[in-house]
Amino acid sequence: MNRTFPNSVPETGPMDQAHTAFDPTAARAHAKHPEDTFAGASGVLFEQAMAQTRMAICLCDPHQSDVPIVFANKAFRHLTGYEDHEIVGRNCRFLQGPRSDRATLDRIRKAIAEEDVLVVEVMNYRKDGTPFWNALHLGPIYDADGKLVYILGSQWDVSDVRAARADERHARDLARELSHRMKNMFAVIGGIVNFTGRVRGIETEAREINERIQALGRAYETTLDDSHRGTVEVGQAIRAVLAPYDPDGTRIRFEGNGLRSDFASVSVLGLSLHELAVNALKHGALSSGDGHVTVAWRRNGSADGPAIRIDWTEHGSLPGDPALAGGSDGIVDRMLHMARGGIVREWHSEGLRAKLNIPLRDHAE
Repeated sequence: MNRTFPNSVPETGPMDQAHTAFDPTAARAHAKHPEDTFAGASGVLFEQAMAQTRMAICLCDPHQSDVPIVFANKAFRHLTGYEDHEIVGRNCRFLQGPRSDRATLDRIRKAIAEEDVLVVEVMNYRKDGTPFWNALHLGPIYDADGKLVYILGSQWDVSDVRAARADERHARDLARELSHRMKNMFAVIGGIVNFTGRVRGIETEAREINERIQALGRAYETTLDDSHRGTVEVGQAIRAVLAPYDPDGTRIRFEGNGLRSDFASVSVLGLSLHELAVNALKHGALSSGDGHVTVAWRRNGSADGPAIRIDWTEHGSLPGDPALAGGSDGIVDRMLHMARGGIVREWHSEGLRAKLNIPLRDHAE
C-alpha cells in the first residue's frame, strides 16, 4: 500500500513557525505507519504542502473500524482547538453537536461509504464549545493501483460568510416590505390629491401633481429590492420613470451603464426626466409620429465632486415654441438648483438637447 504522511523536522527555528516549521505530528504518524510514504522529490513536496498549508486537513483510514482520523495538520488543530492526541484515533463526529444537521451528516456518511466527493456546510463545534460553520470538502485518496487508501477532509470556517449571507437576506426581506409599503403610500397620496382636486375644482392641477407623484414612485419602486446596498442603479430608475411614455419600447432609446447613486439623486433625476418627457409628449419629439428621444447617462465631474451627467436628445420634433419644448414653468431648473445641480438646454433643427448634471454619491455611508 502506497500511503503518505508528511515528513517533519523539529518545530523550532529562527523563522516564523506558522510559515516555515514542519509539523511534528506528521513524524509521529509516519512512525506508526513507516510503510506509508512517497519516494522522491515529488513526495517530499506533497508531504510538506500537506503539513504546512493553512487549510485545515485531516486524513481518515476507511479500513479501520469507525473510520478514525490518522493525521490532522496544524491548521486543523488550530481550527478545532484540540491537540493531536485528542484527535488521532477518533471519528470526526466528535466535532458534531446539537445544531449539526442530521440530513447533512447522513450525506457525509453516504459519501464516505460510496467513495464519493462531497462539499457541504455543516455546523461543528470547537473544543471550547464554540460553534462554527465548516465548509467541508470530502474525498477519497487512491494509491497507484487504484485502491482506496484514505478519506481526505479539508475544513474551512465560513461562519462570517454565512452571517453575511443571512444579513443580506434579512436586508432584502426588509427592502421588499418597504417596497410594498411605499407603493401603498404613493397610492394613498395619489388618492388624496385626486379627491382634493375634485372638491376644489382644480382637477387639471391635481392630475399634474399626481403624475409627478407617480413618476417619483416609479423611480423608487424598481430599485428598492437593491436598497440594502445603500445605493441604487441609475439606469434602472431612468427606465422605470420613462416607461409610461413609451409603451411600445420604440420611442425612447437608452445609452448607459451600471452607474449607481444614492436615493436623493434618484428623486431629482426621476422628477426631472418626468417633466422633460411630459413636455416632449406635448410639444417635442414624442408629439410627432416619427420622433424619438435618446437618453444617455454617465459619470461626470471631478473626483471630489462627482456628478451624474444625463443627455436628453430629441429627434424629429415638430417646429414649435422652444420655450414650450423646454418646459415653461421652470420646475426642472428649480429642482436641480436645490440639489446643487443644473441643466443646459440647446435647440437644434431636430429638437431639444438638454444636459443635466446631478450630484452623485455612489457609495453607502
